[in-house]
Amino acid sequence: MPQVVLVTPQIPPNTGNIARTCAATRTPLHLVAPLGFEMSDRYLKRAGLDYWQYVNWTLHESLAKFRSQSRSQSGRWIGFSTRGRCNHTEFTFRADDWLLFGSETEGLSQETLSECEETVHIPMFEPRVRSLNLSVSAALGLFECLRQIGQLQDQ
Repeated sequence: MPQVVLVTPQIPPNTGNIARTCAATRTPLHLVAPLGFEMSDRYLKRAGLDYWQYVNWTLHESLAKFRSQSRSQSGRWIGFSTRGRCNHTEFTFRADDWLLFGSETEGLSQETLSECEETVHIPMFEPRVRSLNLSVSAALGLFECLRQIGQLQDQ
């Protein structure tokens, strides 16, 4: 199963929405600190509704701790960025991929992107729009991965 990774997310409702998507798809969620909010934030809980109990989530104290834990398992780091090398629909995902998304304000750092086995972007047509919302990007990336690995059948 792919895994969604949010590196230093800043906006509680985005993380809550992504947690809800992960709950619905039974996708593990990894949050890499520092976070721009407390896990007890009411907006985080409101966006995730009462689905947090269904989310298989892990909080990592730092990118170094996440790196150590994730690299001990199989799978590639796939970085999502407006500067990604290829379109996410043209990339071939695998079931054990780690889908990395950066903060709403900074995206993934150049250092983190350089550690990724591949970087992908989600196409946008209006050049004055800098980026898509984090929760939208995570959903698009995750569902494309799930579609490619044959996991979108009703269960």
